[in-house]
Amino acid sequence: MAVKDHLRTLRLAAWLGWQIESNWARPLIFLTYSFIRPIAATLILVIMYLIVKQDVASEPALFSYVYLGATFYMFVSSVVFGITYVIHADREHYQTLRNIYISPISLYVYLIGRATGKVLLAALAVIISLTFGILVLGLPFDLLLVDWPLFLLTMVLGLACLIALGLALAGISLLTAKHSTSINEGVGGLVYLLCGAVFPITVLPAWGQAIGLTIPVTYWLELVRRSLYPGEGIELLGGLQDFTDGTILLFLLVSTVAFAALSLVLFRSADRVARQRGKLDMITTY
Repeated sequence: MAVKDHLRTLRLAAWLGWQIESNWARPLIFLTYSFIRPIAATLILVIMYLIVKQDVASEPALFSYVYLGATFYMFVSSVVFGITYVIHADREHYQTLRNIYISPISLYVYLIGRATGKVLLAALAVIISLTFGILVLGLPFDLLLVDWPLFLLTMVLGLACLIALGLALAGISLLTAKHSTSINEGVGGLVYLLCGAVFPITVLPAWGQAIGLTIPVTYWLELVRRSLYPGEGIELLGGLQDFTDGTILLFLLVSTVAFAALSLVLFRSADRVARQRGKLDMITTY
């Protein structure tokens, strides 16, 4: 019975999250925004790359490395930090968090459901950016060469790990006032710098590389690149060329399990403290 209730919570929370994300404008305006936003975000980095390197054709592997990292990092910014902001929005903007607490559902499961809508929107943004890169920017890509089993397994583990990271930060947000945005920007900037999203971690100092190797996003992005461009030399750019695909996949699996356990413990502890201190209906910004 509990499993059935959790599945219903996931479904309804996903529906609610989609309504909140997409119901702020007319469908045509929302679709236009959904197409323009990821392209504009990616073009910022592409223009910087073109100014520095001048010619994409001269180093296609490097261009693919940078473009894929910037594109798939949209999942991190949308899922991880989107989940964190749900706490702030439901508690202070919509003022519904107290109602969710007294309803017969799990807040932890509810947040996972809310993450589903963010995953779908991020997936749409990634598909649009990849299509634009292939058709307009000449991003080399061959569907027949993609290692689809590795790619699908990498995406499942990676998204599970991102959701776990988001839930851990959401637990911290239960104890803060209006600082979820600052938490998102701070953690997001640090991860973006150290995980090799747009440049190899080998350019970082030794201490930066050591931290980067502890971040599961580093291994996730590396496997995404390798699965989409197998045998194209892209694995020589990220600083993980000494590790096989299987080894990196094992690192990602262990990281996912570890962060899932950590997020559950951290969230439950923060939830208990938040209830004890009366922070569930705290209004600080509206």
